[in-house]
Amino acid sequence: MSKTPETPEKGKDFIRTIIDKDNETGKYGKRVHTRFPPEPNGYLHIGHAKSICLNFGIAQDYNGRCNLRFDDTNPVKEDVEYVDSIRKDVEWLGYTWDANPFASDYFEKLYYIAELFIKMGKAYVDHQSPEEIRENRGTLKEPGVNSPYRDRTPEENLDLFRRMRAGEMKDGECILRGKIDMAAPNVMLRDPALYRIKHADHHRTGDAWCIYPMYDFTHGLSDAIEGITHSICTLEFENNRPIYDWCVDTLMEGLKQTELFGEHEAIYNELAALPGFNERPYQYEFARLNISGTVLSKRKLIQLVQEGHVSGWDDPRMPTISGFRRRGYTPESIRDFCERIGVAKADSMVDYALLEHCVRQDLNDRAARYMGVVDPVKLVIENYPEDQVDEFEVPLHPEYESYGKRIVPFTRELWIERADFMIDPPKKFFRMGPDREVRLRAAYYVKCTGYETDEQGNVTLIRATYDPETRGGWLEGGRKVKGTLHWVSATKGLKAEVRNYSNLFSCENPNAPEEGKTFVDYVDPDSLEVLSECWVEPSLAAMKPGTNFQFERTGYYCADNKDHKPGEKLVFNRTATLRDSWAKIQKNMK
Repeated sequence: MSKTPETPEKGKDFIRTIIDKDNETGKYGKRVHTRFPPEPNGYLHIGHAKSICLNFGIAQDYNGRCNLRFDDTNPVKEDVEYVDSIRKDVEWLGYTWDANPFASDYFEKLYYIAELFIKMGKAYVDHQSPEEIRENRGTLKEPGVNSPYRDRTPEENLDLFRRMRAGEMKDGECILRGKIDMAAPNVMLRDPALYRIKHADHHRTGDAWCIYPMYDFTHGLSDAIEGITHSICTLEFENNRPIYDWCVDTLMEGLKQTELFGEHEAIYNELAALPGFNERPYQYEFARLNISGTVLSKRKLIQLVQEGHVSGWDDPRMPTISGFRRRGYTPESIRDFCERIGVAKADSMVDYALLEHCVRQDLNDRAARYMGVVDPVKLVIENYPEDQVDEFEVPLHPEYESYGKRIVPFTRELWIERADFMIDPPKKFFRMGPDREVRLRAAYYVKCTGYETDEQGNVTLIRATYDPETRGGWLEGGRKVKGTLHWVSATKGLKAEVRNYSNLFSCENPNAPEEGKTFVDYVDPDSLEVLSECWVEPSLAAMKPGTNFQFERTGYYCADNKDHKPGEKLVFNRTATLRDSWAKIQKNMK
Protein backbone atom coordinates (compact mmCIF):
# COMPACT_ATOMS: atom_id res chain seq x y z
CA MET A 1 0.00 0.00 0.00
CA SER A 2 1.39 3.42 -0.93
CA LYS A 3 2.09 5.98 1.74
CA THR A 4 2.73 9.71 1.51
CA PRO A 5 5.09 11.84 3.62
CA GLU A 6 3.41 13.59 6.55
CA THR A 7 4.50 17.06 5.43
CA PRO A 8 5.82 18.34 2.11
CA GLU A 9 9.16 20.03 1.75
CA LYS A 10 9.09 23.79 2.09
CA GLY A 11 8.06 25.42 -1.17
CA LYS A 12 6.82 22.15 -2.71
CA ASP A 13 3.50 20.38 -2.68
CA PHE A 14 3.31 16.92 -1.12
CA ILE A 15 3.25 15.12 -4.48
CA ARG A 16 6.47 16.71 -5.69
CA THR A 17 8.00 15.88 -2.30
CA ILE A 18 7.09 12.23 -2.88
CA ILE A 19 8.69 12.32 -6.33
CA ASP A 20 11.85 13.90 -4.91
CA LYS A 21 12.15 11.11 -2.35
CA ASP A 22 11.55 8.47 -5.04
CA ASN A 23 14.30 10.02 -7.15
CA GLU A 24 16.67 10.10 -4.18
CA THR A 25 16.24 6.35 -3.71
CA GLY A 26 16.51 5.64 -7.43
CA LYS A 27 12.98 4.32 -7.61
CA TYR A 28 11.84 3.95 -11.24
CA GLY A 29 15.44 4.78 -12.23
CA LYS A 30 14.59 8.44 -11.51
CA ARG A 31 11.98 8.20 -14.25
CA VAL A 32 8.81 10.33 -13.87
CA HIS A 33 5.78 9.47 -15.98
CA THR A 34 2.31 10.88 -15.23
CA ARG A 35 -0.99 10.82 -17.07
CA PHE A 36 -4.27 12.73 -17.33
CA PRO A 37 -7.03 10.12 -17.89
CA PRO A 38 -10.45 11.73 -18.57
CA GLU A 39 -13.50 9.76 -19.62
CA PRO A 40 -14.78 11.20 -22.94
CA ASN A 41 -18.36 11.58 -21.72
CA GLY A 42 -18.49 15.37 -21.48
CA TYR A 43 -16.48 18.55 -21.77
CA LEU A 44 -13.65 19.35 -19.36
CA HIS A 45 -14.29 21.91 -16.61
CA ILE A 46 -12.08 24.14 -14.48
CA GLY A 47 -11.58 21.30 -11.97
CA HIS A 48 -9.99 19.21 -14.72
CA ALA A 49 -7.71 22.15 -15.48
CA LYS A 50 -6.18 21.77 -12.03
CA SER A 51 -5.42 18.10 -12.72
CA ILE A 52 -4.07 18.89 -16.20
CA CYS A 53 -1.74 21.57 -14.84
CA LEU A 54 -0.57 19.26 -12.06
CA ASN A 55 0.13 16.18 -14.19
CA PHE A 56 1.65 17.97 -17.17
CA GLY A 57 3.42 20.44 -14.89
CA ILE A 58 5.12 17.65 -12.93
CA ALA A 59 6.28 16.01 -16.16
CA GLN A 60 7.79 19.33 -17.26
CA ASP A 61 9.45 19.98 -13.89
CA TYR A 62 11.17 16.59 -13.84
CA ASN A 63 11.93 16.26 -17.55
CA GLY A 64 9.49 13.38 -17.57
CA ARG A 65 6.55 12.28 -19.69
CA CYS A 66 2.80 12.76 -19.46
CA ASN A 67 0.14 10.82 -21.34
CA LEU A 68 -3.33 11.99 -22.28
CA ARG A 69 -5.27 8.74 -21.89
CA PHE A 70 -8.96 8.41 -22.62
CA ASP A 71 -10.75 6.11 -20.18
CA ASP A 72 -13.30 4.95 -22.74
CA THR A 73 -14.76 1.86 -21.07
CA ASN A 74 -18.43 2.92 -21.08
CA PRO A 75 -19.71 3.00 -24.69
CA VAL A 76 -23.15 4.28 -23.72
CA LYS A 77 -21.94 7.72 -22.58
CA GLU A 78 -18.86 8.38 -24.71
CA ASP A 79 -18.50 10.18 -28.02
CA VAL A 80 -15.87 11.38 -30.49
CA GLU A 81 -17.11 14.94 -29.92
CA TYR A 82 -15.85 14.76 -26.35
CA VAL A 83 -12.53 13.23 -27.41
CA ASP A 84 -11.92 16.12 -29.81
CA SER A 85 -12.94 18.75 -27.25
CA ILE A 86 -10.63 17.31 -24.58
CA ARG A 87 -7.65 17.32 -26.92
CA LYS A 88 -8.39 20.92 -27.88
CA ASP A 89 -8.67 22.00 -24.23
CA VAL A 90 -5.38 20.39 -23.20
CA GLU A 91 -3.56 21.97 -26.15
CA TRP A 92 -5.18 25.34 -25.49
CA LEU A 93 -3.92 25.25 -21.90
CA GLY A 94 -0.43 25.00 -23.37
CA TYR A 95 0.44 21.33 -22.94
CA THR A 96 1.62 18.61 -25.31
CA TRP A 97 1.16 14.95 -24.41
CA ASP A 98 3.85 12.34 -24.97
CA ALA A 99 1.31 9.66 -25.88
CA ASN A 100 -2.43 9.67 -26.48
CA PRO A 101 -3.65 6.12 -25.77
CA PHE A 102 -7.19 4.93 -25.10
CA ALA A 103 -8.21 2.35 -22.55
CA SER A 104 -9.86 0.63 -25.51
CA ASP A 105 -6.36 0.09 -26.94
CA TYR A 106 -5.91 -2.38 -24.11
CA PHE A 107 -9.23 -4.24 -24.36
CA GLU A 108 -7.57 -7.41 -25.64
CA LYS A 109 -4.86 -7.32 -22.97
CA LEU A 110 -7.37 -6.53 -20.23
CA TYR A 111 -9.54 -9.42 -21.31
CA TYR A 112 -6.67 -11.90 -21.02
CA ILE A 113 -5.66 -10.39 -17.69
CA ALA A 114 -9.19 -11.13 -16.50
CA GLU A 115 -8.82 -14.70 -17.78
CA LEU A 116 -5.57 -15.02 -15.81
CA PHE A 117 -7.35 -13.78 -12.66
CA ILE A 118 -9.98 -16.45 -13.20
CA LYS A 119 -7.32 -19.17 -13.60
CA MET A 120 -5.69 -17.95 -10.38
CA GLY A 121 -8.99 -18.27 -8.52
CA LYS A 122 -9.09 -14.49 -8.07
CA ALA A 123 -12.25 -13.80 -10.09
CA TYR A 124 -15.61 -15.44 -10.68
CA VAL A 125 -18.77 -14.95 -12.74
CA ASP A 126 -21.72 -13.92 -10.60
CA HIS A 127 -25.31 -14.41 -11.77
CA GLN A 128 -26.90 -12.45 -8.94
CA SER A 129 -29.05 -9.49 -9.96
CA PRO A 130 -27.68 -5.98 -9.35
CA GLU A 131 -30.18 -5.61 -6.50
CA GLU A 132 -29.02 -8.84 -4.87
CA ILE A 133 -25.37 -7.86 -5.18
CA ARG A 134 -26.10 -4.50 -3.61
CA GLU A 135 -28.09 -6.06 -0.76
CA ASN A 136 -25.45 -8.74 -0.06
CA ARG A 137 -22.53 -6.29 -0.03
CA GLY A 138 -23.25 -5.38 3.60
CA THR A 139 -22.74 -2.04 5.31
CA LEU A 140 -19.93 -0.16 7.00
CA LYS A 141 -20.90 -1.96 10.23
CA GLU A 142 -21.90 -5.36 8.86
CA PRO A 143 -19.93 -7.72 6.60
CA GLY A 144 -21.23 -8.77 3.23
CA VAL A 145 -22.62 -12.16 2.29
CA ASN A 146 -20.80 -14.46 -0.11
CA SER A 147 -22.44 -14.89 -3.49
CA PRO A 148 -23.87 -18.40 -4.04
CA TYR A 149 -21.75 -18.47 -7.22
CA ARG A 150 -18.51 -17.50 -5.46
CA ASP A 151 -17.16 -21.07 -5.24
CA ARG A 152 -17.46 -21.95 -8.90
CA THR A 153 -14.33 -23.62 -10.20
CA PRO A 154 -11.89 -21.69 -12.37
CA GLU A 155 -12.90 -23.93 -15.27
CA GLU A 156 -16.60 -23.05 -14.85
CA ASN A 157 -15.83 -19.35 -14.55
CA LEU A 158 -13.54 -19.37 -17.58
CA ASP A 159 -16.21 -21.02 -19.68
CA LEU A 160 -18.89 -18.52 -18.53
CA PHE A 161 -16.59 -15.55 -19.08
CA ARG A 162 -15.82 -16.67 -22.61
CA ARG A 163 -19.53 -17.07 -23.27
CA MET A 164 -20.03 -13.52 -21.96
CA ARG A 165 -17.52 -12.29 -24.52
CA ALA A 166 -19.18 -14.35 -27.27
CA GLY A 167 -22.44 -12.46 -26.68
CA GLU A 168 -24.42 -15.35 -25.24
CA MET A 169 -25.53 -13.38 -22.16
CA LYS A 170 -27.92 -10.43 -21.91
CA ASP A 171 -27.07 -7.08 -20.37
CA GLY A 172 -27.13 -7.42 -16.58
CA GLU A 173 -27.44 -11.22 -16.66
CA CYS A 174 -24.09 -11.66 -14.94
CA ILE A 175 -20.82 -9.89 -14.17
CA LEU A 176 -17.23 -10.84 -13.48
CA ARG A 177 -16.22 -10.02 -9.90
CA GLY A 178 -12.88 -9.99 -8.15
CA LYS A 179 -12.67 -12.59 -5.40
CA ILE A 180 -11.26 -10.64 -2.46
CA ASP A 181 -13.04 -10.45 0.92
CA MET A 182 -16.74 -9.95 1.57
CA ALA A 183 -15.92 -8.96 5.17
CA ALA A 184 -13.34 -6.31 4.24
CA PRO A 185 -13.72 -3.09 6.27
CA ASN A 186 -13.42 -1.17 2.99
CA VAL A 187 -16.68 -1.97 1.22
CA MET A 188 -14.96 -1.35 -2.12
CA LEU A 189 -12.94 -4.55 -1.59
CA ARG A 190 -16.00 -6.76 -1.16
CA ASP A 191 -15.68 -8.60 -4.44
CA PRO A 192 -15.78 -5.60 -6.79
CA ALA A 193 -17.12 -5.83 -10.32
CA LEU A 194 -14.38 -6.26 -12.95
CA TYR A 195 -16.41 -6.72 -16.16
CA ARG A 196 -20.02 -6.09 -17.14
CA ILE A 197 -22.08 -6.88 -20.24
CA LYS A 198 -23.11 -4.01 -22.50
CA HIS A 199 -24.42 -4.74 -25.97
CA ALA A 200 -23.64 -1.26 -27.28
CA ASP A 201 -21.49 0.16 -30.06
CA HIS A 202 -18.25 1.73 -28.92
CA HIS A 203 -17.02 4.97 -30.53
CA ARG A 204 -13.76 3.25 -31.53
CA THR A 205 -14.28 -0.51 -31.49
CA GLY A 206 -17.82 -0.60 -32.83
CA ASP A 207 -19.54 -3.89 -31.96
CA ALA A 208 -16.34 -5.89 -31.54
CA TRP A 209 -16.98 -6.15 -27.80
CA CYS A 210 -20.10 -6.71 -25.74
CA ILE A 211 -18.28 -6.89 -22.41
CA TYR A 212 -16.40 -3.92 -21.01
CA PRO A 213 -13.95 -3.64 -18.11
CA MET A 214 -14.87 -1.53 -15.09
CA TYR A 215 -12.95 1.63 -14.23
CA ASP A 216 -11.38 0.13 -11.09
CA PHE A 217 -10.07 -2.84 -13.04
CA THR A 218 -8.86 -0.77 -15.98
CA HIS A 219 -7.24 2.17 -14.27
CA GLY A 220 -4.27 0.68 -12.43
CA LEU A 221 -3.59 -1.93 -15.09
CA SER A 222 -3.54 0.74 -17.82
CA ASP A 223 -1.11 2.76 -15.71
CA ALA A 224 1.18 -0.25 -15.40
CA ILE A 225 0.92 -1.08 -19.11
CA GLU A 226 1.97 2.50 -19.97
CA GLY A 227 4.78 2.59 -17.42
CA ILE A 228 3.19 5.34 -15.34
CA THR A 229 5.16 6.00 -12.17
CA HIS A 230 2.91 8.35 -10.18
CA SER A 231 -0.82 7.97 -10.71
CA ILE A 232 -2.30 11.23 -9.47
CA CYS A 233 -6.05 11.58 -9.00
CA THR A 234 -8.55 13.49 -6.89
CA LEU A 235 -9.51 12.67 -3.33
CA GLU A 236 -12.78 10.88 -4.09
CA PHE A 237 -10.73 7.98 -5.47
CA GLU A 238 -8.93 7.41 -2.17
CA ASN A 239 -11.28 4.55 -1.24
CA ASN A 240 -10.63 3.00 -4.65
CA ARG A 241 -6.89 2.86 -4.10
CA PRO A 242 -6.97 -0.63 -2.47
CA ILE A 243 -8.64 -2.00 -5.63
CA TYR A 244 -6.02 -0.24 -7.76
CA ASP A 245 -3.31 -1.93 -5.68
CA TRP A 246 -5.07 -5.31 -5.65
CA CYS A 247 -5.46 -5.43 -9.44
CA VAL A 248 -1.83 -4.48 -10.12
CA ASP A 249 -0.41 -6.74 -7.40
CA THR A 250 -2.59 -9.67 -8.44
CA LEU A 251 -1.43 -9.44 -12.03
CA MET A 252 2.21 -9.16 -10.94
CA GLU A 253 1.69 -12.33 -8.91
CA GLY A 254 -0.07 -14.03 -11.80
CA LEU A 255 2.68 -13.18 -14.28
CA LYS A 256 5.01 -15.33 -12.20
CA GLN A 257 2.71 -18.37 -12.58
CA THR A 258 3.77 -19.28 -16.07
CA GLU A 259 2.02 -22.64 -15.82
CA LEU A 260 -1.27 -20.74 -16.18
CA PHE A 261 -0.33 -18.95 -19.41
CA GLY A 262 -1.45 -21.70 -21.76
CA GLU A 263 -2.09 -20.71 -25.38
CA HIS A 264 -1.79 -17.00 -24.53
CA GLU A 265 1.78 -17.22 -23.33
CA ALA A 266 2.97 -14.50 -25.75
CA ILE A 267 0.51 -11.95 -24.34
CA TYR A 268 1.48 -12.66 -20.73
CA ASN A 269 5.19 -12.59 -21.52
CA GLU A 270 4.72 -9.23 -23.21
CA LEU A 271 3.03 -7.89 -20.08
CA ALA A 272 5.71 -9.34 -17.80
CA ALA A 273 8.39 -7.48 -19.76
CA LEU A 274 6.77 -4.06 -19.25
CA PRO A 275 8.47 -1.73 -16.71
CA GLY A 276 5.15 -1.11 -14.96
CA PHE A 277 4.93 -4.73 -13.81
CA ASN A 278 8.43 -4.69 -12.38
CA GLU A 279 8.32 -1.37 -10.57
CA ARG A 280 4.61 -0.81 -10.32
CA PRO A 281 2.83 2.56 -10.22
CA TYR A 282 1.24 3.96 -7.07
CA GLN A 283 -1.81 6.14 -6.73
CA TYR A 284 -1.75 9.47 -4.90
CA GLU A 285 -4.78 11.63 -4.19
CA PHE A 286 -5.09 15.40 -3.96
CA ALA A 287 -8.03 17.63 -3.10
CA ARG A 288 -10.40 18.33 -5.95
CA LEU A 289 -11.25 21.89 -6.89
CA ASN A 290 -14.42 23.42 -5.46
CA ILE A 291 -15.33 26.97 -6.51
CA SER A 292 -18.00 29.15 -4.95
CA GLY A 293 -21.02 30.08 -7.02
CA THR A 294 -20.92 27.22 -9.52
CA VAL A 295 -21.20 23.45 -10.00
CA LEU A 296 -18.47 21.14 -11.25
CA SER A 297 -20.35 17.84 -11.29
CA LYS A 298 -20.36 16.47 -14.83
CA ARG A 299 -23.85 15.11 -14.24
CA LYS A 300 -25.12 18.57 -13.32
CA LEU A 301 -23.33 20.22 -16.23
CA ILE A 302 -24.94 17.73 -18.62
CA GLN A 303 -28.33 18.56 -17.10
CA LEU A 304 -27.76 22.30 -17.65
CA VAL A 305 -27.03 21.62 -21.33
CA GLN A 306 -29.78 19.07 -21.96
CA GLU A 307 -32.50 21.13 -20.24
CA GLY A 308 -31.54 24.30 -22.12
CA HIS A 309 -30.48 26.41 -19.13
CA VAL A 310 -27.40 27.31 -21.19
CA SER A 311 -26.73 27.45 -24.92
CA GLY A 312 -24.26 24.55 -24.84
CA TRP A 313 -21.09 23.20 -23.29
CA ASP A 314 -19.20 26.32 -24.41
CA ASP A 315 -21.72 28.80 -23.02
CA PRO A 316 -19.50 31.50 -21.44
CA ARG A 317 -21.36 31.09 -18.13
CA MET A 318 -20.40 27.42 -17.91
CA PRO A 319 -17.34 26.43 -15.80
CA THR A 320 -16.07 24.34 -18.72
CA ILE A 321 -12.69 25.11 -20.22
CA SER A 322 -14.39 25.76 -23.57
CA GLY A 323 -16.81 28.13 -21.80
CA PHE A 324 -13.96 30.06 -20.19
CA ARG A 325 -12.15 30.17 -23.54
CA ARG A 326 -15.23 31.59 -25.28
CA ARG A 327 -15.72 34.11 -22.49
CA GLY A 328 -12.19 35.39 -23.06
CA TYR A 329 -10.18 33.75 -20.30
CA THR A 330 -6.59 33.11 -21.29
CA PRO A 331 -4.71 29.85 -20.72
CA GLU A 332 -2.13 31.86 -18.76
CA SER A 333 -4.81 33.10 -16.36
CA ILE A 334 -6.14 29.60 -15.71
CA ARG A 335 -2.65 28.18 -15.18
CA ASP A 336 -1.95 31.05 -12.78
CA PHE A 337 -5.17 30.28 -10.90
CA CYS A 338 -4.25 26.59 -10.58
CA GLU A 339 -0.79 27.50 -9.31
CA ARG A 340 -2.18 29.94 -6.73
CA ILE A 341 -4.64 27.45 -5.21
CA GLY A 342 -1.88 24.85 -4.90
CA VAL A 343 -2.09 21.12 -4.26
CA ALA A 344 -3.50 20.00 -0.92
CA LYS A 345 -4.81 16.83 0.72
CA ALA A 346 -8.03 18.30 2.13
CA ASP A 347 -10.99 19.64 0.17
CA SER A 348 -11.73 23.36 0.46
CA MET A 349 -13.79 26.03 -1.26
CA VAL A 350 -12.04 28.59 -3.49
CA ASP A 351 -13.65 31.98 -4.02
CA TYR A 352 -14.65 32.55 -7.66
CA ALA A 353 -13.28 36.07 -7.24
CA LEU A 354 -9.75 34.65 -7.27
CA LEU A 355 -10.28 33.20 -10.74
CA GLU A 356 -11.56 36.57 -11.99
CA HIS A 357 -8.58 38.28 -10.34
CA CYS A 358 -6.20 36.04 -12.28
CA VAL A 359 -7.74 36.91 -15.64
CA ARG A 360 -7.77 40.62 -14.81
CA GLN A 361 -4.11 40.48 -13.83
CA ASP A 362 -3.22 38.76 -17.10
CA LEU A 363 -5.38 40.95 -19.33
CA ASN A 364 -4.19 44.15 -17.69
CA ASP A 365 -0.88 43.62 -19.50
CA ARG A 366 -2.11 41.65 -22.48
CA ALA A 367 -5.27 43.45 -23.60
CA ALA A 368 -5.19 46.37 -26.03
CA ARG A 369 -7.50 49.27 -25.20
CA TYR A 370 -10.42 50.46 -27.30
CA MET A 371 -13.50 52.58 -26.77
CA GLY A 372 -16.97 51.09 -26.94
CA VAL A 373 -20.28 52.55 -25.79
CA VAL A 374 -22.60 49.81 -24.61
CA ASP A 375 -25.62 51.92 -23.58
CA PRO A 376 -25.48 54.88 -25.97
CA VAL A 377 -27.01 58.32 -25.92
CA LYS A 378 -26.16 60.84 -28.65
CA LEU A 379 -23.97 63.86 -27.97
CA VAL A 380 -24.06 66.65 -30.58
CA ILE A 381 -21.24 69.20 -30.50
CA GLU A 382 -23.01 72.22 -31.92
CA ASN A 383 -19.97 74.37 -32.69
CA TYR A 384 -18.07 71.58 -34.43
CA PRO A 385 -18.18 71.68 -38.26
CA GLU A 386 -20.68 69.20 -39.64
CA ASP A 387 -18.44 67.72 -42.32
CA GLN A 388 -15.20 67.80 -40.34
CA VAL A 389 -13.52 64.57 -39.23
CA ASP A 390 -10.58 64.70 -36.86
CA GLU A 391 -8.36 61.69 -36.47
CA PHE A 392 -6.67 61.03 -33.14
CA GLU A 393 -3.72 58.70 -32.74
CA VAL A 394 -4.36 56.86 -29.48
CA PRO A 395 -2.05 54.31 -27.79
CA LEU A 396 -3.34 50.72 -27.74
CA HIS A 397 -1.94 50.33 -24.23
CA PRO A 398 -1.13 53.08 -21.72
CA GLU A 399 2.02 51.35 -20.44
CA TYR A 400 3.54 49.59 -23.46
CA GLU A 401 4.55 51.62 -26.49
CA SER A 402 5.33 48.40 -28.34
CA TYR A 403 1.59 47.74 -28.68
CA GLY A 404 1.42 50.66 -31.12
CA LYS A 405 -1.44 53.06 -31.76
CA ARG A 406 -4.80 53.11 -33.49
CA ILE A 407 -6.60 55.91 -35.32
CA VAL A 408 -9.88 57.06 -33.74
CA PRO A 409 -12.16 59.35 -35.82
CA PHE A 410 -13.91 62.28 -34.14
CA THR A 411 -17.06 63.86 -35.60
CA ARG A 412 -19.78 66.34 -34.70
CA GLU A 413 -22.09 63.60 -33.50
CA LEU A 414 -20.83 61.14 -30.92
CA TRP A 415 -22.11 58.37 -28.70
CA ILE A 416 -21.42 58.45 -24.96
CA GLU A 417 -22.60 56.18 -22.16
CA ARG A 418 -26.05 57.01 -20.82
CA ALA A 419 -24.69 56.57 -17.29
CA ASP A 420 -22.16 59.36 -17.94
CA PHE A 421 -24.89 62.03 -17.98
CA MET A 422 -27.25 63.16 -15.22
CA ILE A 423 -29.81 65.95 -15.35
CA ASP A 424 -29.37 66.74 -11.67
CA PRO A 425 -25.99 65.27 -10.72
CA PRO A 426 -24.95 64.89 -7.08
CA LYS A 427 -21.87 66.65 -5.75
CA LYS A 428 -19.41 63.77 -6.32
CA PHE A 429 -20.65 62.92 -9.82
CA PHE A 430 -17.71 64.05 -11.96
CA ARG A 431 -19.17 63.25 -15.32
CA MET A 432 -21.46 65.27 -17.59
CA GLY A 433 -24.46 67.36 -16.54
CA PRO A 434 -26.04 70.69 -17.50
CA ASP A 435 -23.37 73.41 -17.76
CA ARG A 436 -20.65 70.92 -16.78
CA GLU A 437 -17.41 70.53 -18.66
CA VAL A 438 -15.73 67.16 -19.14
CA ARG A 439 -12.82 65.78 -21.09
CA LEU A 440 -13.46 63.43 -23.98
CA ARG A 441 -10.73 60.79 -23.94
CA ALA A 442 -7.80 61.86 -26.21
CA ALA A 443 -10.01 64.47 -27.96
CA TYR A 444 -11.38 67.76 -26.54
CA TYR A 445 -13.01 69.45 -23.57
CA VAL A 446 -16.77 69.68 -24.09
CA LYS A 447 -19.41 71.55 -22.09
CA CYS A 448 -23.08 70.59 -21.92
CA THR A 449 -25.38 73.33 -23.21
CA GLY A 450 -28.66 71.42 -23.15
CA TYR A 451 -30.48 68.12 -23.52
CA GLU A 452 -33.72 66.58 -24.75
CA THR A 453 -35.94 63.94 -23.16
CA ASP A 454 -38.81 61.70 -24.19
CA GLU A 455 -42.26 61.55 -22.56
CA GLN A 456 -40.93 59.28 -19.82
CA GLY A 457 -38.15 61.69 -18.95
CA ASN A 458 -35.37 59.63 -20.52
CA VAL A 459 -32.56 61.66 -22.04
CA THR A 460 -32.53 61.20 -25.82
CA LEU A 461 -30.01 63.84 -26.90
CA ILE A 462 -27.28 65.94 -25.29
CA ARG A 463 -26.00 69.17 -26.77
CA ALA A 464 -22.56 70.59 -26.08
CA THR A 465 -19.81 72.85 -27.33
CA TYR A 466 -16.13 72.05 -27.60
CA ASP A 467 -12.95 74.03 -27.04
CA PRO A 468 -10.63 73.68 -30.10
CA GLU A 469 -7.67 74.71 -27.91
CA THR A 470 -7.96 71.47 -25.94
CA ARG A 471 -7.14 69.16 -28.84
CA GLY A 472 -5.73 65.89 -27.50
CA GLY A 473 -7.75 66.28 -24.34
CA TRP A 474 -5.41 68.61 -22.51
CA LEU A 475 -5.10 72.34 -22.02
CA GLU A 476 -1.58 73.41 -21.17
CA GLY A 477 -1.51 75.59 -18.05
CA GLY A 478 -5.23 76.20 -18.27
CA ARG A 479 -8.40 75.02 -16.58
CA LYS A 480 -8.73 71.43 -15.44
CA VAL A 481 -11.71 69.09 -15.45
CA LYS A 482 -12.29 66.11 -13.20
CA GLY A 483 -14.29 63.87 -15.52
CA THR A 484 -13.00 61.95 -18.53
CA LEU A 485 -15.49 60.12 -20.76
CA HIS A 486 -15.02 57.57 -23.51
CA TRP A 487 -16.91 58.05 -26.76
CA VAL A 488 -17.44 56.73 -30.29
CA SER A 489 -18.21 58.64 -33.48
CA ALA A 490 -21.89 58.29 -34.39
CA THR A 491 -21.12 58.42 -38.13
CA LYS A 492 -17.81 56.54 -38.28
CA GLY A 493 -18.34 54.04 -35.48
CA LEU A 494 -19.61 50.50 -35.95
CA LYS A 495 -22.62 48.85 -34.42
CA ALA A 496 -21.88 45.75 -32.33
CA GLU A 497 -23.59 43.24 -30.11
CA VAL A 498 -22.20 43.09 -26.59
CA ARG A 499 -22.95 40.17 -24.29
CA ASN A 500 -22.45 40.85 -20.62
CA TYR A 501 -22.11 37.63 -18.66
CA SER A 502 -22.34 37.24 -14.90
CA ASN A 503 -22.51 34.24 -12.60
CA LEU A 504 -24.94 31.58 -13.81
CA PHE A 505 -26.20 30.98 -10.27
CA SER A 506 -27.77 33.40 -7.84
CA CYS A 507 -26.30 31.82 -4.70
CA GLU A 508 -22.86 31.01 -3.30
CA ASN A 509 -23.37 27.24 -3.17
CA PRO A 510 -25.90 25.80 -5.62
CA ASN A 511 -24.59 22.34 -4.65
CA ALA A 512 -26.43 22.65 -1.32
CA PRO A 513 -29.97 23.68 -2.26
CA GLU A 514 -32.70 24.42 0.25
CA GLU A 515 -35.20 21.69 1.03
CA GLY A 516 -37.55 21.14 -1.87
CA LYS A 517 -35.22 22.76 -4.40
CA THR A 518 -32.51 21.57 -6.78
CA PHE A 519 -29.45 23.38 -8.07
CA VAL A 520 -31.25 24.43 -11.28
CA ASP A 521 -33.68 26.49 -9.19
CA TYR A 522 -30.80 28.88 -8.59
CA VAL A 523 -30.03 29.51 -12.26
CA ASP A 524 -30.13 33.29 -12.67
CA PRO A 525 -32.26 34.29 -15.69
CA ASP A 526 -30.44 37.63 -15.75
CA SER A 527 -26.94 36.11 -15.95
CA LEU A 528 -26.78 37.07 -19.65
CA GLU A 529 -27.48 40.61 -20.82
CA VAL A 530 -27.47 41.04 -24.61
CA LEU A 531 -26.96 44.62 -25.77
CA SER A 532 -27.51 44.88 -29.53
CA GLU A 533 -27.30 48.68 -29.95
CA CYS A 534 -23.67 49.22 -28.95
CA TRP A 535 -21.17 51.36 -30.84
CA VAL A 536 -17.45 50.73 -31.13
CA GLU A 537 -14.37 52.20 -32.78
CA PRO A 538 -14.01 51.34 -36.50
CA SER A 539 -10.59 49.82 -35.72
CA LEU A 540 -12.43 46.84 -34.24
CA ALA A 541 -13.91 45.89 -37.61
CA ALA A 542 -11.15 43.41 -38.50
CA MET A 543 -10.69 41.93 -35.02
CA LYS A 544 -10.29 38.16 -35.17
CA PRO A 545 -12.54 35.83 -33.14
CA GLY A 546 -11.10 35.05 -29.74
CA THR A 547 -9.10 38.30 -29.47
CA ASN A 548 -8.92 39.81 -25.98
CA PHE A 549 -9.17 43.57 -25.39
CA GLN A 550 -10.43 46.16 -22.92
CA PHE A 551 -13.28 48.58 -23.46
CA GLU A 552 -11.92 51.56 -21.57
CA ARG A 553 -13.76 52.28 -18.30
CA THR A 554 -16.08 49.32 -18.93
CA GLY A 555 -14.34 45.95 -18.69
CA TYR A 556 -12.37 43.22 -20.43
CA TYR A 557 -13.96 41.68 -23.51
CA CYS A 558 -13.18 39.29 -26.32
CA ALA A 559 -14.51 38.74 -29.82
CA ASP A 560 -16.84 35.74 -29.62
CA ASN A 561 -15.19 32.68 -31.16
CA LYS A 562 -18.42 31.42 -32.79
CA ASP A 563 -20.74 34.29 -33.74
CA HIS A 564 -18.27 37.13 -34.35
CA LYS A 565 -17.62 37.69 -38.06
CA PRO A 566 -14.98 40.37 -38.85
CA GLY A 567 -16.39 43.01 -41.18
CA GLU A 568 -19.89 41.52 -41.00
CA LYS A 569 -21.19 40.99 -37.48
CA LEU A 570 -19.32 42.18 -34.41
CA VAL A 571 -20.06 40.21 -31.23
CA PHE A 572 -18.12 40.87 -28.04
CA ASN A 573 -18.31 38.90 -24.79
CA ARG A 574 -17.54 40.45 -21.44
CA THR A 575 -14.78 38.48 -19.76
CA ALA A 576 -14.67 40.46 -16.51
CA THR A 577 -15.53 43.87 -15.17
CA LEU A 578 -12.73 46.22 -14.13
CA ARG A 579 -13.78 46.00 -10.49
CA ASP A 580 -11.52 43.46 -8.72
CA SER A 581 -13.42 42.03 -5.76
CA TRP A 582 -10.60 39.60 -4.92
CA ALA A 583 -8.11 42.45 -4.50
CA LYS A 584 -10.58 44.05 -2.10
CA ILE A 585 -10.99 40.77 -0.20
CA GLN A 586 -7.22 40.44 0.14
CA LYS A 587 -6.91 44.04 1.31
CA ASN A 588 -9.53 43.51 4.01
CA MET A 589 -7.75 40.37 5.21
CA LYS A 590 -4.54 42.28 5.94
